[in-house]
Amino acid sequence: MNIKPVEQCRWDEVSLGEIMLRLDPGDTRVRTARSFRVWEGGGEYNVARGLRKCFGLRTAVVTAIPENEVGRLLEDLILQGGVATDYIQWVPYDGIGENVRVGLNFTERGFGVRGAVGTSDRARSAAAAMKPEDIDWKGLFADQGVRWFHCGGIFAALSGSAPEVILAAMEAARDAGTIISYDLNYRPSLWKRLGGQEAAQKINRHIATYVDVMIGNEEDFTACLGYEVEGVDDNLTALEHAGFKRMIERVTADYPNLSAVATTLRGVHTATVNDWAAILWSEGAFHVSSQRERLEIYDRVGGGDSFASGLIYGFLTGLEPSEALEYGAAHGALAMTTPGDTSMASLVEVKRMVAGAGARVIR
Repeated sequence: MNIKPVEQCRWDEVSLGEIMLRLDPGDTRVRTARSFRVWEGGGEYNVARGLRKCFGLRTAVVTAIPENEVGRLLEDLILQGGVATDYIQWVPYDGIGENVRVGLNFTERGFGVRGAVGTSDRARSAAAAMKPEDIDWKGLFADQGVRWFHCGGIFAALSGSAPEVILAAMEAARDAGTIISYDLNYRPSLWKRLGGQEAAQKINRHIATYVDVMIGNEEDFTACLGYEVEGVDDNLTALEHAGFKRMIERVTADYPNLSAVATTLRGVHTATVNDWAAILWSEGAFHVSSQRERLEIYDRVGGGDSFASGLIYGFLTGLEPSEALEYGAAHGALAMTTPGDTSMASLVEVKRMVAGAGARVIR
């Protein structure tokens, strides 16, 4: 990949997407909770935050937030994460949230045989109402300069106008020489009202023609692009299976614009014990990450986003593809050991895990 030099760009990475408030009931259930802990989160934003907070890069987010006290709470959380707010669109509030609001995500972590559960309350959010003309894309990508742009299928499914916003951003990014990554991130609950997998595939196949680095798990590639992975069962040995490589080879043949394709694989024993690994195709070669069997999970939400940010960090800093993959897999694993959607890991911890360090106490 021909990544623009640091000195030519104001931003190392910019994400486009909705940022929600996550209401977390802790060790109890949403249906029985009497109090909630508040986090910020969103598939695309989590990548920008990980790149800033863990990896120390210059990142910003493009989104829309209503101008009210709840919106300012969200802003405060974003600022704590260090992500620049220059491209947040502040939308006048109508008093009751009939037209614009902050999206809410009620998420319980799950434990043992009880899987994690997420319930979204995000209709008519300010981000879903964004239009392509709301942002000066040329000013962002050509004038200020962005090395890497990231978006994903969650934002694409928010509204009829969201794909238009994505395409406008990607066109400007491509014209400016910015690398574009896209996480397919299929969510059945979001696509259901828009036409399900058929609609998802129509939109995502168009978006895919603009993408340099495609990210997703095997289910995402099937739901969003229509590629089946044959002969893969739910365990880590599947990473070595020829079915994955055949799928990726079909994807890259159909989309010759792709420079890299990365997919995570999770073998689920229980909600709190998962096998975890990833595979990367880059410039014609396959790479498989270290396989972490029976990884203990505290909160699985955001693990894939943290994988993406670690992978992107590796590419942005000139690591070999196999090294970038290890950074992504390690960062994703660490992110799932703490609560909330976003990573609490440090670069030192990621490097230690990549080097094979264990979990002994550090004094």
